[in-house]
Amino acid sequence: MMSKTQSLITVFAILALPLVGACSHSKVKQEAADVPAAAMSDMTSSDLGNAYGLKTIRFGFDSSSLDKETKTELKENADVLKKNSVLRVQIEGHCDRMGGIQYNLALGQRRADSVKHFLIDQGVKDAQLSTVSFGKEKLLDTAATEEADAKNRRANFVVTKSMM
Repeated sequence: MMSKTQSLITVFAILALPLVGACSHSKVKQEAADVPAAAMSDMTSSDLGNAYGLKTIRFGFDSSSLDKETKTELKENADVLKKNSVLRVQIEGHCDRMGGIQYNLALGQRRADSVKHFLIDQGVKDAQLSTVSFGKEKLLDTAATEEADAKNRRANFVVTKSMM
C-alpha cells in the first residue's frame, strides 16, 4: 500500500510527464551540426547569416576601430536597417580568448558601441539599436589559433524584435 506522500509524488510525476516531453521539442529546429554552440540560441544572428542580411563585423587584435572594409560592410547594414525600420537589433561585442574577463568585457562593449555610433551616423535610428558585450564568453571557434581568434573578434547583430 502506498503512503500519502508516495501517492502525491506519483500523481505529480504523471502530470509532469507531458511537460517534460514538450520541452524536448523546440519551436526552431537546430539542424545544422556545424553551427557554433554559442550561436545556437541566436537563430536570427548575423553569425548564422540569417539576420535579414545583416553582416557580422570583424575587428583587429585589441581594437574597436573600424577600418575601410568594415565601414563598407556597416554601410550595407545601415541600408538594411533603414529600409526595415521595424527591426530592433542588439549589437553584441565579442573578443578572442586572450586577456582577462573584465578587460574583454570592456573591449567588447567598445566594439559594440563603435558599430552603433557608426550606424547612427549613417542615419539608423538610435531606438532600433541596443548593445551588449559578451567579452570572451561566446566564442565562435574555441581553437587556440590565430585564425580562431580572428573569427571571435567581432560585433554581430541579433534581431530582437520585428514587426515583419
